[in-house]
Amino acid sequence: MNTDKTTLKNEKIRNHEFLKEMYDDSYFPDFLVDKGQDILLDLCFQIEQSQVSSLEELYKLTHSATEKFNELQAEFEDNDSEIETAARECIAMDFEFIASSYGFTDADIEELISSRDW
Repeated sequence: MNTDKTTLKNEKIRNHEFLKEMYDDSYFPDFLVDKGQDILLDLCFQIEQSQVSSLEELYKLTHSATEKFNELQAEFEDNDSEIETAARECIAMDFEFIASSYGFTDADIEELISSRDW
């Protein structure tokens, strides 16, 4: 998993603070939010490397990233936290930001994360 965002081509992505609201809230352990940020950055690398050109391709990648968040949910629970309303909204907004930043302004936010169980 490549998480060095300085190597990303998309400047908007490089300058974006992912999961900022979760970092700002002590309810969410930073080391777990870091893992979530890594998932999002990995998604960006995949979009760039595979040169995604259709919503169908984008949704396939975002569903895979969403499933990684599903797996991360148990770790949040083990640390007296959870991916709850504020976290869901924060994560969803970053998925939408990623899609938009790569030119997919017509991506459906619910479809981007439709494989979620949080």
